[in-house]
Amino acid sequence: MSYFVTGATGFIGRHLVQELVDHREGEIFVLVRQGSLARLETLVRRWGSDRVVPVVGDLSEPGLGVDEAWVDDHRDRIDHFFHLAAIYDMTADDATNETMNVGGTRNALELAEALQVGCFHQVSSVAGAGDYRGRFDETMFDEGQSLPSPYHRTKFESERIVRTDATVPWRVYRPAIVVGDSQTGAMDKIDGPYYFFPLIRLMRDHLPAWLPLVGVDLGDTNVVPVDYVAAAMDHLAHLPGHDGEAFHLVNPEPQPVVDTVNALCAAAGAPQFATPIDRRLTRSGALGLLPRALRPLSVLNEVIRSAPAQLVLDQTIGRLGIPAEVLAHSSFNAVFDSRRTEKALAGSGIGVPDLESYARSLWTYWEENLDTSTGRDPRNREALTGKYVVITGASSGIGHVTALKVAQAGGIPVLVARGKEKLEDTRAAIELRGGTAHVHPCDLSDMEAIDRLCEALVAELPSIDFVVNNAGRSIRRSLRLSQDRFHDFERTMQLNYFGAIRLVMGLIPKMQEQQRGHVVNVSSIGVQTNPPRFSAYVASKAALDSWSNVVASELVGDGITFTGIHMPLVRTPMIAPTRIYDKFPTISPAQAADLVVKAMVERPHEINTMLGNAGAVAHTVAPKLSFRVLNMAYHVFPDSAAAKGEAAGGTRESEQIMLARIFKGIHW
Repeated sequence: MSYFVTGATGFIGRHLVQELVDHREGEIFVLVRQGSLARLETLVRRWGSDRVVPVVGDLSEPGLGVDEAWVDDHRDRIDHFFHLAAIYDMTADDATNETMNVGGTRNALELAEALQVGCFHQVSSVAGAGDYRGRFDETMFDEGQSLPSPYHRTKFESERIVRTDATVPWRVYRPAIVVGDSQTGAMDKIDGPYYFFPLIRLMRDHLPAWLPLVGVDLGDTNVVPVDYVAAAMDHLAHLPGHDGEAFHLVNPEPQPVVDTVNALCAAAGAPQFATPIDRRLTRSGALGLLPRALRPLSVLNEVIRSAPAQLVLDQTIGRLGIPAEVLAHSSFNAVFDSRRTEKALAGSGIGVPDLESYARSLWTYWEENLDTSTGRDPRNREALTGKYVVITGASSGIGHVTALKVAQAGGIPVLVARGKEKLEDTRAAIELRGGTAHVHPCDLSDMEAIDRLCEALVAELPSIDFVVNNAGRSIRRSLRLSQDRFHDFERTMQLNYFGAIRLVMGLIPKMQEQQRGHVVNVSSIGVQTNPPRFSAYVASKAALDSWSNVVASELVGDGITFTGIHMPLVRTPMIAPTRIYDKFPTISPAQAADLVVKAMVERPHEINTMLGNAGAVAHTVAPKLSFRVLNMAYHVFPDSAAAKGEAAGGTRESEQIMLARIFKGIHW
């Protein structure tokens, strides 16, 4: 069995090739432009297979520009030809759509026929249904529907070419709106619902999550994750007896646009929208007697798509990064019937997951990898461009995202953690985006290893501009359960305090020589609020705070300054063992990384939350009352199963969640 894939370096193509590598035998030939060979080499390493073979060509050339001798050598040897190379972008212009979608399909089909392939697999789109109203099943194609944009028209036309012109067997796949991987959230571009993510972030950062917002019923959409699309295509392509058929790779149940947005808002921690006028009211009674074109939702959609409205939208929401064309086509008039596809997939275990189950993954990946607001901020670029930033704990969580954001702003992250493999992954992610990073594995609980690290950094780096003490160990265990675990206190002090100051002390001579340097200590809100069960952790962070406050007065004359961030509860792997945190309000690693960037750019002495400041004031003004409140929390929040060495089992959950929401961000 052998394969030929166009668009293998694209979003869906990369996932399809991975499916073929993982589940099929034989060579996988992938079309690649001469200038993209280096990028393909990176992907081949990621696919982990020497069965992926590049074939140099160009989508815009007849026969894809593939060498005739290669075609002669491989004629009648390619079983499956997957054509994915195309434009999947509502904002692309006429010429680009025509060249890539229509011309590219003609050229791909020409090559497939020259190779006499076993089957030509065309990746089309549900956009080919245009403005068709009603149920659109997999046997339907040309129903006289309106095609309102260049994207719709070229998707329809490219599928028509395959249906009418192909002399080899063919199959067509019509994905709905494709979003990131349902497990990892991985995505490589801003498209579809991702255009709305900056607005959701803006709402999250400036409005309380409990605030209800008034929304408008914008109809139904259809969203599927890329891993479902790739797995379904792989399975359907190899089923016998389905040539000449189309498959709808869609969610079987239409998803209201408002529900889709709300799922993403919930994942981000932003307020959600309520629609005061339910669509059932507009489809029944007197309104239900109106022709479909005169119903409120139809009128609203027509208004949004009108030229004056598009001009107004460009000057309003367009400034937030939401193209007017996207809003005009955010919903579908058609309901896509996928019964044939579901029947063909039956028993395979391949199905569309609920958006709510993976919305958090989509949001987290965007926030950490695709949100470019840090790099666009001129203050960040001025402070960080060309600067060397030593980041501990850079293999995951806050440190990993801080490294990505530093690189985005033009800085050079120096990645420090125990695991070299994960650090290399972080460096690879930075380099794929055009940045630079250095990797220095080190066990920061080993004082001699830290000394060697400092020697290497001083010798290899032209400057050390920032040090971010982020690596840390957290232990949640009451004193009652710690009587025979004194090593808990030794371990937290070793990493959180001794390791941090050993690193800074080893780098201070270099910063004194430079007459500049800034140290950012990722501390904890617990230092201000003193939550029960965190005596080992909070004491180690308080020690680091106190040490920094003392030496700051000694070093300020040398141009060396310190910022302590009393970080609230962050959704990182460090808190994962405490299962009650799963339902607590937390900030994301990206939000925490934004605070770290702010500390480097603005260099304040401290960065605190309002609740942290309130806790510090309460302990000063009314210490007895504060300890009574904390004692109540001590009894409401039991020791975790991990702390007690028992299986998980929760009690008094409603009280716990209530207190967690009132005192948002505190480690209970």
